[in-house]
Amino acid sequence: MFLHLDTTWLLFAFAIIAAFGFFFGTALDAVMKESGFGPTGNTLLFIFGFFVAVAVANKHGISLGDLKLAVAWGLGGAFGLISVLALIKAGMARLGS
Repeated sequence: MFLHLDTTWLLFAFAIIAAFGFFFGTALDAVMKESGFGPTGNTLLFIFGFFVAVAVANKHGISLGDLKLAVAWGLGGAFGLISVLALIKAGMARLGS
């Protein structure tokens, strides 16, 4: 999917995902507090999780021609990544103390 986009659309998509990532990263930081990764860390994880989820779905042959389906896959991947990493962080903190 990303390979078929020209540079302008790819940068536009990255800017939109980064803006949503900052919004959700700040909100997650307010909710998770010290259990999270900070607003910047949450934003970077959100962006990474979004693009990786869309790339994995595309690699497995799932057609993401519909924008709603692509956004659903991306959001699911982003929140899934943050959730898994937060669980690992909590488990490591529990084992450490």
